[in-house]
Amino acid sequence: MVSTRWGGLAARASLLVSSSLHERADHATYASNNVAGIKTLQSWYNTGTGLWDTTGWWNSGNCLTVLADFASLDPNDANSLGITGVMKNTFTNAQKTTAAKVAQKSFSESGMVVSNYTAPTASQANEFAALGFSGFINTYYDDEGWWALALLHSYDVNRDPGFLDMAQHIFEDMKAGTDGTCGGGIWWSKDRNYKNAIANELYLSVAASLANRVPSQKSYYLDIAKNEWTWFRNSGMINAQNNINDGLNINADGSCTNNGKTAWSYNQGVILGGLVELAAASGDSSYLSQANAIAMAAIKLLSDSNGVIHDKGCEPNCGGDGNQFKGIFMRNLGYLYKVSPQAAYKTSIEKNADAIWENDRNTANNQLGVVWSGPYTAGGGPTAATQSSALDALVAALRVV
Repeated sequence: MVSTRWGGLAARASLLVSSSLHERADHATYASNNVAGIKTLQSWYNTGTGLWDTTGWWNSGNCLTVLADFASLDPNDANSLGITGVMKNTFTNAQKTTAAKVAQKSFSESGMVVSNYTAPTASQANEFAALGFSGFINTYYDDEGWWALALLHSYDVNRDPGFLDMAQHIFEDMKAGTDGTCGGGIWWSKDRNYKNAIANELYLSVAASLANRVPSQKSYYLDIAKNEWTWFRNSGMINAQNNINDGLNINADGSCTNNGKTAWSYNQGVILGGLVELAAASGDSSYLSQANAIAMAAIKLLSDSNGVIHDKGCEPNCGGDGNQFKGIFMRNLGYLYKVSPQAAYKTSIEKNADAIWENDRNTANNQLGVVWSGPYTAGGGPTAATQSSALDALVAALRVV
C-alpha cells in the first residue's frame, strides 16, 4: 500500500514538472502573499507626504486603491496592517503636495508617457486656489481620475463622507475638460491638445462609480456615464480586434481617427471597471457583453505562451508610469469576473499571481518586479509602482479564488 501510494504521488509530481503545471494557491495562501507584499509596499510609504516614495503622484493613487481593494476582501488583515489609517493620512497629506500641481508629460520613443512633477508658480498656485479645491487637482485629467477612483474605493471601506465629497469635486473639474472636439469626450490635459483612451475611460469609470454611490444624484452621473460610453464606443479608439489604442489623431478637417498607437494594458483594463459600474447603475447587462469582448481580446493580446501578461511595447524598461499598467488591467479584470465569471479570467488572474510569487519576487523581502515572468531585477528592480502593480494581480486572485 505504501509503495503504491508513493508511486502514484511520484508519477503525479513527475507529470506536474514535465507539463509545467502546478497547484493553484488557495484563499489562505493568496491572503498571506498579499499581506507580505503589502508590508513591503508600505516600506516605501512616506507618512509626511501621504505618498509612496520611488513612484509618482498619480501612481500613489493606485497604491491607495490596491490597499482599499485588499481591505474590502480581507478586513481582519487590513486592520492589522493599519490600512484605514493609511487612507486617512493619504487623504489629508497627498492633496497638499504642491509639486504634484504642475505635471509635465511627454512620450518616449515607444509611445510611453513619461511624467514629471514640479512646483507651481505663484500665478499657477492662485489659479488652482480659485477652483475652490484644496487638492487632488492638477493639469492632467487622468491624474485626477486616478485619485477620484482611489478615494471612492477607500470610501467603500471606511464610509468617510469626506472621501466621497472629494471624489465628486474632482469629477466636476474633470467634467470641465469635456467639449465637442471629436464629437465629445474629455481632453487628456488642460492644454487641450490630445484626446486619449485613459482619460476618457477614467471619466466614464468615475461617473458610473458615483452613480452607484450618490443616490440623490444618480440620474446626473448615470446620464454622463452613458453618454461617455456611447461616444467612446464610436470614437474609433476600439480597433477591429477589440483592443483599445492609445488615442485619437485630430485631422486638419476636424475629423478624429484612431492613432494606431500601442494598446497598453491599462487601456484594456479601466474600461472594464467602468462598464461593470455602468451595468450596475443602469441595470443593463449589455454593457457587460461589451466588457467581455474587450477583456477576451486583451488576454489574447497581452499573454505570452504561459499566460503571463506583458506590456510588450516597453518591458522591461517601462518607466515610472508603465510599471503600473498591468496591475490596473488585472484589477479591473477581477471586477469583471465577479459579475460575469468567465473561466478565462480566473485562469489569467491566477496564472499571473502565481508567476509573480514564484518567478518575480525577491524572496528575502518580498519585493516584486515589473516583468511577472521574472526576474524581479529586470528594468532596474522593484519600486512602489512595480510592487503595487503586482499586488493588484495578487488582490485580484484573492477576489476570484
